[in-house]
Amino acid sequence: MSNDAVEGLSASLEDYLEVIFHLENAHQAARAKDIADQMSVQRASVTGALRALAVRGLINYSPYSNVTLTAKGRHVAQQITRRHEILKEFFTTALRLDPEQAEANACRIEHAIGPVAFERLVQFLEFLKTCPRAGLDWLQAFSAYCQESDNAPDCLACVVRCLDKVQGKQPACDHEPLRTPESGRPKELV
Repeated sequence: MSNDAVEGLSASLEDYLEVIFHLENAHQAARAKDIADQMSVQRASVTGALRALAVRGLINYSPYSNVTLTAKGRHVAQQITRRHEILKEFFTTALRLDPEQAEANACRIEHAIGPVAFERLVQFLEFLKTCPRAGLDWLQAFSAYCQESDNAPDCLACVVRCLDKVQGKQPACDHEPLRTPESGRPKELV
């Protein structure tokens, strides 16, 4: 399951909720025709989905009128949209996929990723952005590695460059040092 707030919603209903969220943000309300156009589905399919979302208390809906999100629906739609955007960012930033591939994969995975895996992914992205040991150099090296799969870069040369870069400097971040000050030997990793 993807999240407690969206438990019981199918991937299809999550997609409808996400589209309604974006349409409402752009136009203050969503129309069934616009939802059908956006999702490339028949209006009859939209009607069935809108009824299912209304029964769950996620939207305000009556036939032939505009559709709006309830407070609960807005909360759930924001969670779905957040998952989508963060997955897309992960695919473009960390995995170096082009935006179209990132979008397509985010659309599929946003419905299946569990809350623990998602939060760990968020932490990983934050780590990539904030920890000096990761960051841009690391991502560029990964990108080069992906492009040169038959001609993988010389890892030893990379290690030497990294050591040269940090030699003689204070620790790169505020994490505990991996070596004990007394002996200089590595600490046990938990």
